[in-house]
Amino acid sequence: MSHRPVKHSLTLRGHRTSVSLEAEFWDAFRTIAADRGQPINALAAEIDEARGTNLGLASAIRLFVLRHYQDRAT
Repeated sequence: MSHRPVKHSLTLRGHRTSVSLEAEFWDAFRTIAADRGQPINALAAEIDEARGTNLGLASAIRLFVLRHYQDRAT
């Protein structure tokens, strides 16, 4: 298990940005995107659009991953 987030680059609607995620969250995020047949940049853009202004993108991705697996468990 990684202890420190690692910075990853994404392109959201033509603009480069980076998010810092732990390896486990990054792997899960990539898996979810692949399962949906979606590039990670497209999925990140969806999450970004839905997150509002009170939540950072990295946190929004973590919560998306958590909710995804919680939904699958129920």
